[in-house]
Amino acid sequence: MDYRKLGPSGAVVTAYCLGTMTFGAEADEAASHKLLDDYFAWGGNFIDTADVYSAGKSEEIIGRWLKSRPTEARQAVIATKGRFPMGKGPNDLGLSRRHLGQALDDSLRRLGIDHIDLYQMHAWDALTPIEETLRFLDDAVRAGKIGYYGFSNYVGWHIAKAVEIARARGYTRPVTLQPQYNLLVRDIELEIVDACQDAGMGLLPWSPLGGGWLTGKYKRDQTPTGATRLGENPNRGSESYAARNAQERTWGIIEAVDEIAKARGVSMARVALAWTAARPAVTSVILGARTSEQLADNLGAAELKLTEAEMDRLNEISAPQPAAYPYGEGGRNQRHRKIEGGR
Repeated sequence: MDYRKLGPSGAVVTAYCLGTMTFGAEADEAASHKLLDDYFAWGGNFIDTADVYSAGKSEEIIGRWLKSRPTEARQAVIATKGRFPMGKGPNDLGLSRRHLGQALDDSLRRLGIDHIDLYQMHAWDALTPIEETLRFLDDAVRAGKIGYYGFSNYVGWHIAKAVEIARARGYTRPVTLQPQYNLLVRDIELEIVDACQDAGMGLLPWSPLGGGWLTGKYKRDQTPTGATRLGENPNRGSESYAARNAQERTWGIIEAVDEIAKARGVSMARVALAWTAARPAVTSVILGARTSEQLADNLGAAELKLTEAEMDRLNEISAPQPAAYPYGEGGRNQRHRKIEGGR
């Protein structure tokens, strides 16, 4: 079992986390409990959810499972999130003390626990002063309602500002960032990873399989159909079929993953997950399986260690392609200098 520290904290989690966005939507309660049972039987201990998942149903399903499994519940590290609308009023969303106070209490109630291990801000809130949010989180830690806190979908300057304000005011500091990160989406490497490493924060990547693209289920010039995320909605968000299908880079990455998978005798999903888990600063990779079969295959990635040559190939074919300044080669070169001087 690959255990890792939860960012700079002393808490320990498994390298693969069970994501529960499907609970109460794509997976009913029985199927959700089966996924939790299978995950803990494998040896996992880290559950990620959010109040907004299925309008609170995901937390409720997890709460009933925790109550029925006291042994597993004692070992479980529970992470949830707050920020998005949980009602129609102007104070039913955001990162204000007003909303977070209610959101945290509601999450505790739905989960049936008196302490959340990792409470995450689901997205930035431009209307609430960051000082207000950080003071609330520090108070929640001191009150024993949460153990640690982290962010999700923040950019580099959000992270840097929050960390420096927390440090200057003596507040508890964040321990993790939950970003989208996979072989198809590596933009966080341009600045966000550096910001997290500078702060000592760990990464909890979501969508490590690129919405299913990195499993090989989608084909070039063949619009997805059937019981898959894009089969049900080909235009779904950043994973939409048309945009990714049009990029030659997409198919170069998928081909490389497929060839490595065939050579190693494993699924493409395991290769993509193993790559993500091996990246710098990654604490735990969030798995979003719909079925027990998918979960079992995904967890098999824990046994796969890619060779240096395989990592190099995947890194090269999937490298971000920013303009020269400020994130491309020109900008990178000017952020360093030779100790002996000169160009």
